[in-house]
Amino acid sequence: MISKLEIACFNLESALVAQNGGADRIELCDDLASGGITPNYGTFETARKLITIDLFVMIRPRGGNFFYSDEEFEQMKKDILHFSKMNANGFVFGILNEDGSVNVNRNKELVELAHALPCSFHRAFDVSRNLLKNLEDVIDCGFKTVLTSGQTKSAIEGLEQLKQLVEHSKGRIVIMPGGGVRSSNIELIKEKVPTSFYHSSAIVKDTIADLQEVKSLKEKVL
Repeated sequence: MISKLEIACFNLESALVAQNGGADRIELCDDLASGGITPNYGTFETARKLITIDLFVMIRPRGGNFFYSDEEFEQMKKDILHFSKMNANGFVFGILNEDGSVNVNRNKELVELAHALPCSFHRAFDVSRNLLKNLEDVIDCGFKTVLTSGQTKSAIEGLEQLKQLVEHSKGRIVIMPGGGVRSSNIELIKEKVPTSFYHSSAIVKDTIADLQEVKSLKEKVL
């Protein structure tokens, strides 16, 4: 299977590195320490002028848990509409209920607001431990992709769960392994979990993606 590579970029420099290294898609966000939040409009505007590959935007108003207030939910809706007008290619988000289950109604509302633009459910998926129920809920919301480590700390630890998700999905959604994915383990992950997309930050040190790491990941994903 010929697969593709998505790079999570927490700054403009990483986005340029990802593109130059051969990545197929960028997940643009801010604040590495929190695991990613919505980037500011100015960063996206500049990125859109310089990036020709697909540019997905994370919609997450803050770090911390994935249960949002009414005000935060309204901000998420506004951000989707704004980035849509700025020519985003897709969105990355995930809303949970207080008990950690997937909030089907709110996620579905955001997916519908994005119209034809594809949406990925991010690693909020890994907070709850109900693996297959979560997957069915995410599919029901209309997401095209789910980014997950199989509800473990890393994709390597979650190989069996990731394999189970791929088998259970039956092609209804793309299962995209993420969490500690590097050029040193991507071949094993691909062997155990054959899918169409893999996700990495390609950060070796500091906060900027490493060009050689992106190139190596891309080479081994093909």
